[in-house]
Amino acid sequence: MHPRLLKTFLAVTRHRNVTRAAEAVHLAQSSVSDQIQALEAELGTPLFTRSRSGLQLTAAGAALQPFAEQILMLTDEAHSAVALTSGRERGAVSIGALETIAATRLPAWLSRFGHVHPEIALRLSVAGTNDLLRKLEDGEVDVAFCFDKGKADERFARRSISREPLILIAPAGEPSLPVGEGLSALAARRFVATEAGCVYRHLFDVAFAAAGLAAPKLAAEVGSIGAIARLVAAGTGLGLVPRLAVAEALERGEVTELPWSGPAQSADLVMIWRRRRVQPPALKQLLASASTGLDALRPGDARLRHAAPSPS
Repeated sequence: MHPRLLKTFLAVTRHRNVTRAAEAVHLAQSSVSDQIQALEAELGTPLFTRSRSGLQLTAAGAALQPFAEQILMLTDEAHSAVALTSGRERGAVSIGALETIAATRLPAWLSRFGHVHPEIALRLSVAGTNDLLRKLEDGEVDVAFCFDKGKADERFARRSISREPLILIAPAGEPSLPVGEGLSALAARRFVATEAGCVYRHLFDVAFAAAGLAAPKLAAEVGSIGAIARLVAAGTGLGLVPRLAVAEALERGEVTELPWSGPAQSADLVMIWRRRRVQPPALKQLLASASTGLDALRPGDARLRHAAPSPS
């Protein structure tokens, strides 16, 4: 089973559609179909059946999937190990992160890591939580930084970096909430939140659900925390967001923090990486550095502004 065929097989498995799979692996649709047929001929059994919802794995396809993932992972590890020993490659790590984390928590740490390990090439991509997990599955990123949604996956290892408190934000100059105004009254206010499926929206919904309340009516749904801060500053509504996501807006006085009358809520900032028999040396270095260095760096901390050495 050639790795190229297995990569195409996994793309079809994920997308359930030849057209979208072809786009993902940068092949023509006819080439994807030919490769799947070649793999089925080699194994002597169909791997997919068609249904109204798209292509579905047969029992044989479902049995092949975990082995295909392992084979591709080991193939990548073997290439990296050989390249390192031959001196053709000094090491590289692909990092994925939520936009907020990439902008507020990673820059100073990655700068410092790059100065200590100039031989390791770093690549950073920004995506939503679901896309980050898909990129981990596909090997497009080696480690992802995001907020934990509480869904365990034995294929991934994860380590908590910090617990980030959720805060209630309002436009600058907004008067404090009336004394005694409870969460039920707050739930009647209008809010700005991210779209359904986003980890920030999940935290927003859980905050009210924990008190047995329906989530408030939304004044707007937006695609980023930065946009939420700007809309709140403009008076569109209130926002319930992780503090680190709006730390700079708070410092600039664009929004203000109001007392939150609900149960204490926080978001676990985690780094997630795929379990492997042998971790690539460059990734091991980065994981070790994150465990000891990233934890201490917080938005607004003077260390954030001065941690990176000046270029020579």
